[in-house]
Amino acid sequence: MRFAGKTAIVTGASSGIGAAAARLLAAEGAAVVLGARREALLNDLAEEIAGEGGQAVWLAGDVRDERYAEALVRLAASTFGGLDAAFNNAGTLGDLGPVPDMTAATWQEVIAVNLTSAFYGAKHQIPAIKAKGGGAILFTSSFVGHRIGLPGMGAYAASKAGLIGLTQVLAAEHGPEGIRVNSLLPGGTKTPMAGDDAAFHEFVEGIHALKRMAEAEEIAKTALFLLSDSASFVTGSALLADGGCSITKT
Repeated sequence: MRFAGKTAIVTGASSGIGAAAARLLAAEGAAVVLGARREALLNDLAEEIAGEGGQAVWLAGDVRDERYAEALVRLAASTFGGLDAAFNNAGTLGDLGPVPDMTAATWQEVIAVNLTSAFYGAKHQIPAIKAKGGGAILFTSSFVGHRIGLPGMGAYAASKAGLIGLTQVLAAEHGPEGIRVNSLLPGGTKTPMAGDDAAFHEFVEGIHALKRMAEAEEIAKTALFLLSDSASFVTGSALLADGGCSITKT
């Protein structure tokens, strides 16, 4: 029960890594504030957590809207008395293709969902976590744009690389306040975002040293480590959980 008595926000919580992390956080004692766009899935997850004896509330919204980031923090404070941790996990791939063919709308959408939303989240989460005496913030970045450049993913790579820079600055700025800030860099993971194309999955599996994709819960377990006191001396890091993808050439 590493999170007993603590409250955590999870965005992108309606499916995939976010939903898996929310389940694990609740199972380890956290009161969880669930954020995503899809109301029905958030409600189902909150009911599932409650059915297992956990605590969860949800608020649907758009992470591109700063008011939504603020509302999630207010919900944590009004329902559970404050905020101790945040997993800013919401993200999008966007339309894939070479940069010369990419529309400005695609670029702006991916940057807004993946990077600007993290800025909004941190802006409102940090004062609340500081008020509780410290805690942890985690962003979902990627091995793409950090160790590997995959064709067609220019906007995605730029947004995820930007998260690492933001992580480093926030960690330096708020370390003295007892706030740790890290980025998690998953490899290919079986989530709805990855789709169900068997040929694509076979390709992705092949670029990993482990020759398989991750289950969402495997990545979520790494997220829990970084959010927990088990990682009490880890801040400003870009932690790879990529199945060896970044070191594989065969």
